[in-house]
Amino acid sequence: MNSLNVGIIGCGNISGIYLQNIPAYRGLTLRACADMRPEVAQAQASRHGIEALTVDQLLARDDIDIVVNLTVPAAHFGVSLAALSAGKHVFSEKPLAVDFEQGRRLVDEAEARGLHLGCAPDTFLGAGGRLARKLVDDGTIGRILSGSAFLMSHGMEHWHPDPEFFFKPGGGPILDMAPYYLSTLVNLIGPVQRVFAMSSIGYPERIVTAESPRKGHSITVETPTHVTALLEFASGAQVTFCMSWDVWKHSHPAIEIYGSEGSLRVPDPNFFGGHVEVTERGGDWRAVDSGEMPLGVPNWRSPNWAPEVPNKANYRALGLADLASAVLNGTPHRSSGRLGLHVLEVMHSILEGAATGQPRAITTALDRPATLEDADASILWKGLPQTASAA
Repeated sequence: MNSLNVGIIGCGNISGIYLQNIPAYRGLTLRACADMRPEVAQAQASRHGIEALTVDQLLARDDIDIVVNLTVPAAHFGVSLAALSAGKHVFSEKPLAVDFEQGRRLVDEAEARGLHLGCAPDTFLGAGGRLARKLVDDGTIGRILSGSAFLMSHGMEHWHPDPEFFFKPGGGPILDMAPYYLSTLVNLIGPVQRVFAMSSIGYPERIVTAESPRKGHSITVETPTHVTALLEFASGAQVTFCMSWDVWKHSHPAIEIYGSEGSLRVPDPNFFGGHVEVTERGGDWRAVDSGEMPLGVPNWRSPNWAPEVPNKANYRALGLADLASAVLNGTPHRSSGRLGLHVLEVMHSILEGAATGQPRAITTALDRPATLEDADASILWKGLPQTASAA
């Protein structure tokens, strides 16, 4: 066997880029999709030349090897558990589950069945993340002492057609956006061992302004929308961490790492490319571009961008290809359920610590993900037949 057959469950907003990219990866064959809304599944299936099935039909198919779980966070646990119980490998969008104990059960279930469980985000395996990892591992900035990470915007209601779940338990900037930042930090520094946190709700009500049937709808906010934490890593490094949907504008870099010999600015961890900035011993910042590296070349057009000019590196489904390679070739599984579980525990510890005012220790053991070398990244991606468009 040189390829695994893929079925997608959940055909909502994020599914487009997965459906577009999966055929471009070696080791993956896109077969079918399913959604609780049959008409939505059929529309995506027709667009991509695959079968539209019910969820039960997809799980029962012997020719589906991997289930990609793109449902809303509250459904992640149930769908992933059903897929594992059906003998399928699983790759889930983040978070692994809404509840930490549910996430632990998924990891235990996969390991007991000898199945691979993967979890987004996989962006740290893109060129920008790999370049930052190489600079760290090469000792360019010395021993990592501290750092900062900021995701600050004014929320999701201005662009997402149905954003209510973002502002309910299981949503918020921590469970929705922190996985990108935490996975990148763990890839660079190693596991987290303790957190201190505070949180607040800046706006108790949100109004949907995105052009959609929900425009003008009022959302009662039920989860923290501004969270500040201090992360202590097992290495001793300390990182200031702020995730907020209560900020109109700011000028903080996404991630900065401060070492004994210099400092490093990491590209936006929500994307796969970008440039890394480095300074040695207080010298000028020096930009190092990842744009020519494997999985860093712009391949995707943002909405409203000139149609002939890709301006972003968007290689979502890279973690799925990483999982397939682990199954087929015995290569390291980097974007793993174990990593997803560690990130999930850190996020819950931040929220619980903020609610109680007490520091929280992290219990899940984890090693840094194995390095993805450029040559191995090149093997995974075979490319799209034509320039990609916005999903």
